[in-house]
Amino acid sequence: MGEIKTSSLGYPRIGENREWKKALEGYWAGKLTKDELNHQLTELRLSFLKKQQDAGLDLIPVNDFTYYDHILDLSTMFNLIPKRFEQTSGDELDTYYAMARGNKEAQACEMTKWFNTNYHYIVPEMENKKPTLTENKPLKAYLEAKEKLGIEGKPVIVGPFTFLKLAKGYEPEEFAQLLDNFTPVYIELLQELAEAGVKWVQLDEPSLVTTLSSDEIRLITSVYNKIRTAVPSLKIILQTYFDAVSDYKEVITLPVDAIGLDFVHGYEENLSLLKEFGFPDDKILAAGIIDGRNIWKEDLQKTNDKLEQITAVVPVERLFIQPSSSLLHVPVTLVHEKELDSLVLSALAFADEKLEELSTIKKLILANSEQKQKLLDENKKIFDKISQSTWRSSYQKNEQQLLAKRTTPVTERQKIQQQKFDLPLLPTTTIGSFPQTKEVRRARNQWRKGQLNQADYEAFVNEQIKKWIDIQENLDLDVLVHGEFERNDMVEFFGEKLGGFVFTKNGWVQSYGSRCVKPPVIFGDVHFKEEMTVAETVYAQSLTKKPVKGMLTGPVTILNWSFERSDISRQEVANQIAEALIKEVEALEAAGIEMIQVDEPAIREGLPLKERDWEYYLNWAVEAFRISTSTVKDTTQIHTHMCYSDFRTIIQSISDLDADVISIETSRSAGELISTFESNVYDKGIGLGVYDIHSPRIPSVEEISIVINRALEVLPKELFWVNPDCGLKTRGEKETVAALENMVTAAKASREKLVEVKN
Repeated sequence: MGEIKTSSLGYPRIGENREWKKALEGYWAGKLTKDELNHQLTELRLSFLKKQQDAGLDLIPVNDFTYYDHILDLSTMFNLIPKRFEQTSGDELDTYYAMARGNKEAQACEMTKWFNTNYHYIVPEMENKKPTLTENKPLKAYLEAKEKLGIEGKPVIVGPFTFLKLAKGYEPEEFAQLLDNFTPVYIELLQELAEAGVKWVQLDEPSLVTTLSSDEIRLITSVYNKIRTAVPSLKIILQTYFDAVSDYKEVITLPVDAIGLDFVHGYEENLSLLKEFGFPDDKILAAGIIDGRNIWKEDLQKTNDKLEQITAVVPVERLFIQPSSSLLHVPVTLVHEKELDSLVLSALAFADEKLEELSTIKKLILANSEQKQKLLDENKKIFDKISQSTWRSSYQKNEQQLLAKRTTPVTERQKIQQQKFDLPLLPTTTIGSFPQTKEVRRARNQWRKGQLNQADYEAFVNEQIKKWIDIQENLDLDVLVHGEFERNDMVEFFGEKLGGFVFTKNGWVQSYGSRCVKPPVIFGDVHFKEEMTVAETVYAQSLTKKPVKGMLTGPVTILNWSFERSDISRQEVANQIAEALIKEVEALEAAGIEMIQVDEPAIREGLPLKERDWEYYLNWAVEAFRISTSTVKDTTQIHTHMCYSDFRTIIQSISDLDADVISIETSRSAGELISTFESNVYDKGIGLGVYDIHSPRIPSVEEISIVINRALEVLPKELFWVNPDCGLKTRGEKETVAALENMVTAAKASREKLVEVKN
């Protein structure tokens, strides 16, 4: 049997204990110098490479490390610096972070979801600039790995087609010319790699799994023909992931040396295409057979069956075994998970464990029949215990509940609710959370460790609630929130109170920049156990005559932002969560809370990458939301919130949620979503985020007024709400109050103008 190699597409950046996050935030806070930041990040980067080297990985990725975001790295490397940052004081690193986070002079670049994941990238802006190669970062990464650790690294670079598809600032008809402009820059970059002795380079083209036109396929073919002609000696892996390739017959003819296919998330279709059309004899198949996006241990019997079908077409000697995508999307290691249930722990594999699994699968392929059976039998025992556990035998489907929906049309509900709440034009509110200060985090940490008793912790939380109710009253906001000071995370908090979830100690993953989240693990059947939010919300409402919103996270977001079980469908898991949440909604309503926000920021990110699959997903996602909100009275106003995704393509499904009010982020995209409403009628309350909460800068009244007035050109004034674009937990207290004060001032000014016009 020929040689088989193991490869990886990328490694987590954050470190076992989030050292990367702490270094970045230390630098931003002025606690680290630039030299200290560079030293710490270099040490981290080399330690990651050493781990992969020690794991016996044959092709180790380099250039997957970043100081913020890998797409932002390319933008700056290609000199795509928006004009508004040209006056940024300081050096290249200051400009880099200004693009990511904004500063006093300029608003940050737009941030949106990386395909259908919860990772956010910084959107490149063209601004009619012709790209130039200012620095070859992949080359620096390759040379560092080789010189410091003796590693013959595999530079990882997002390919030209995908990079441009992810960018903004051009018209569709300009795409071909822009791609032609980028091709020489990529060629220059790759030529420098070839001259330095690079053997393999990975060009990521995940856009190849989306729905493409025949013209786009011709453009891709033209680009890669030019690259091959200009750089004939460099071995190129054309890497796809997150789904099956859309134009398989064309893709496999591209002039590259290896093609990476996802045999996890696009398994059935990719396998079918492989069997039907074969695979070129002169190419290597980089087979993604380990899930790079979820945390479950490999079922070796299923993996073996999968490999047998793949190797029936492509011989082992022309195979790379690898994860289905970068391991950026999973936590780093299980070594710190000392408190997990032993059965749960036996089922998990984080990034380091997945690298070990690659070695195991390599052994499985090379083993004789007796050795192979022993490996399979040992692995099977784990999965038998899991499937037979009580974790997965408690759910009973509620057929009656699944059919429920609100019966009174929204137009009638609006009249009833306006009469009840008597809100002014352009009512102001926030999305839910207020700053999670050091004091808040310290108190929660002490409570969790048993250093602060329950009564004292509840008293502390109530103090914070009262403080911020008073602040909101003083700001003269119209609809208030309790601030969510008792919550660590908008998904983890609910998972801790619902049945079926388990929690890791160090299972952090990067969401955007230095923002890390620790997704809950849906291990069993989800069910309601006890009231989760009622006490804090009722207390807040007792402090004011203004309405206070109850705040919940919706079923699809809880699903998409958790590591979900894979033995049943995602739809079924979403419905289990929805049936648990409706009980909390009913409890809030019974306690007198009659504005309830059920946030669904992750509905759009879960949208399949192929348009043909959208309808099915959106139908069950909308159904799950409706299940979670379906039994309330007409006087109860249901809100929801969505952020940092392109919602223009799903505006009808957003309407189908039948929420009374929806708030959507638009600040970083300069209100581009507003244009959608020029051609789509939206008959429900809507708040478009009027300023960016992920930037430390305080927006002026004038800036906010521009967004409000632009929206009022296309949206009915009676339906328009004014709010920030997301929760405020990551911001400081002073900047939060200052920004909200400007927001309220701008809303009142616009309100007065509307009243004057009416009169």
